[in-house]
Amino acid sequence: MKVLKFGGTSVGSAQRIINVAGLISSRGRNVVVLSAMSGTTNTLVEIADYLMRGNNDGAKETLNNLEKKYAREINGLFPDDSSFKQAAWEGVSACISIIRSFTNTSFTTAEKTILAQGERMSTVMMYQYLLSQGINVVLLDALEFMRIDRDNSPEIQYLHDRITPMIERNPDAQIFLTQGYICRNAKGAIDNLQRGGSDLTASLIGAAIEADEIEIWTDIDGMHNNDPRFVSNTRPVNHLNFEEAAELAYFGAKILHPSCVLPAKLNNIPVRLLNTMQPDAPGTLIDNRLDLNTKGIKAIAAKDDIVAIRIKSGRMLLAYGFLQRVFQVFASHKTPIDMVATSEVGVSVTLESRHNITEIVNELKKFSTVTVDNDMVIICVVGDLEWHNSGLEAKAIDAMRDIPVRMISYGGSDYNISFLVSKDDKVKALNALSDHLFN
Repeated sequence: MKVLKFGGTSVGSAQRIINVAGLISSRGRNVVVLSAMSGTTNTLVEIADYLMRGNNDGAKETLNNLEKKYAREINGLFPDDSSFKQAAWEGVSACISIIRSFTNTSFTTAEKTILAQGERMSTVMMYQYLLSQGINVVLLDALEFMRIDRDNSPEIQYLHDRITPMIERNPDAQIFLTQGYICRNAKGAIDNLQRGGSDLTASLIGAAIEADEIEIWTDIDGMHNNDPRFVSNTRPVNHLNFEEAAELAYFGAKILHPSCVLPAKLNNIPVRLLNTMQPDAPGTLIDNRLDLNTKGIKAIAAKDDIVAIRIKSGRMLLAYGFLQRVFQVFASHKTPIDMVATSEVGVSVTLESRHNITEIVNELKKFSTVTVDNDMVIICVVGDLEWHNSGLEAKAIDAMRDIPVRMISYGGSDYNISFLVSKDDKVKALNALSDHLFN
């Protein structure tokens, strides 16, 4: 049994739902995880934002437009009146009613409940369409088996203990359909796995049921060797190991959520990235195998909106404890660091989030001189960069010879070398690396 996850673009319209239904019905007995239809989660965030600001009329107008959109898609999915069409509309209407109920009261903490309705609407539409095609499908409610603990970490054993009997009770089912992204928290309230959480849902389910493979279906044919939005003539990478995939996902490759990698890696379950629009394309296979035939640099990714902080102090010279004090500041504010570079008198770090940046800088200024650079980008070059493979890092550095580089990180892992550049140099850097390394 496999786990197949389809993103919002893959189920973004009635026709695409029909296409996905045909695809999954031909692939055997599997678990299928759906995201919300493309654009839905953003609309739900907008509705919640209106409510938080006390603008109930703005929330109602936005919700009415969303309801009309789903009415159109249901009409496209079921051209003729039928019990399946009626059931699909009743399911969607129930979700709309839950959201609407918050527009008539003072808004408190219902944002997570509102956001959960996107996945519930997409799955009820797919469920009824599959039934209309004579397919034996079982709809599994993710809120009954997906839970996070007080640290917002998924509870793997809880998932295994609940989803396994659900599957075993339906031995004749052809497809098990469920929602990505949504879950309950330690208090039993509706919560979610954050943006991109549907990938994590698929990976967690795959680990829980010991799936043969996890398939992530999107609108691009695998992980490309560079960002096709900015670089021409990119191509899919046929094979990555989990460490390479994790680096690319973390540093900007949007096709795969970084948190998806670990459950699959730990349980040795291959992940395959496939294109819903081109289902016959081979895509990218990610597993634990070392690919001895394709050693070298494989791909490039970019991570935007980076803040660089240089922390300098004459007291650091030959002194112990300075780095500990620096990192303790970030730890106390629960702020992760991406890149680190050190010298005898200073250290530079990069942050993805500007949250608490003012407080962090103020604390650092108590014992050092601090310089902050905004609007930076991390360019990550990924491949088999183990230090014995001489020359690969030199090729990457040589490609950047005409581009100002603020920081370089190499040696932290065997799989990447990272460059920090200004956002104004991002596209130039991506193209220079592609020309030098691949073309």
